Amino acid sequence: MNVNVSNSSLALAFVLVLISLAISYKQKLKLEKDTIVSVIRAVIQLIAVGYLLMIIFKVDNFIVTLLMQLFIVVNAAYNGKKRGQGIDGAFWIALGGLMLSTFLTMGILLLTGVLKMVPYQMIPVTGMIAGNSMAAIGLVFRSLKQQFKDQADQVFERLALGANPKLAAGDIFREAIRIGMQPTIDSVRTYGLVSLPGMMSGLIMAGVDPIKAIKYQIMVVFMLLAATGIASVWASYMAYKKFFNQHWQLQLPKES
Repeated sequence: MNVNVSNSSLALAFVLVLISLAISYKQKLKLEKDTIVSVIRAVIQLIAVGYLLMIIFKVDNFIVTLLMQLFIVVNAAYNGKKRGQGIDGAFWIALGGLMLSTFLTMGILLLTGVLKMVPYQMIPVTGMIAGNSMAAIGLVFRSLKQQFKDQADQVFERLALGANPKLAAGDIFREAIRIGMQPTIDSVRTYGLVSLPGMMSGLIMAGVDPIKAIKYQIMVVFMLLAATGIASVWASYMAYKKFFNQHWQLQLPKES
């Protein structure tokens, strides 16, 4: 299959962006600036990363590969903490969750022989895990903030009756974990029926045996379910404590 996209074809495909801009303008969504900036950033970042990956794949050095993985994880943590504005230490919570979910999951895949310690496997898989974990952590942060705001009176009552923070906020952080994991579970549920997973489709288009492509995609399903679960649990358990001071008093975060 010919996957080469000419410059002229790519330029003509820009009409798809114009459709998005037209919708934003017509519906007065005020997303035109964000859309244009996002597209420009995406193009620049993809070009830069594409050439960087070519170099890394050729070098095939463990240290260089590890540094690239760390760069991906730290950048994901920086973006994930934006949903946690007002939560003390949101970046470090996000970074801890991403490190744990990414490297624990990948460690299992390496031990089972599913992955090999080569950059063309390690780096893309790191990106997939970190991207999904980042989204899960963002959802957890947003859920915690909203739930503590909506259920502040109930939490105050439980604390007044002698409950500790974990007991007073148990339903809240468990619901945050569920919300963090739910999108991945919903996505997996519709694989093959609604969506055709990118890895499987890409491998098949590249000429890989469909059975092998399916096996790789099943591996991705297992990987993402574990990663988002680990990240959601970590983020929820670490972040809910930030809503209480050392005297077990509820303190709602102030949005910056």
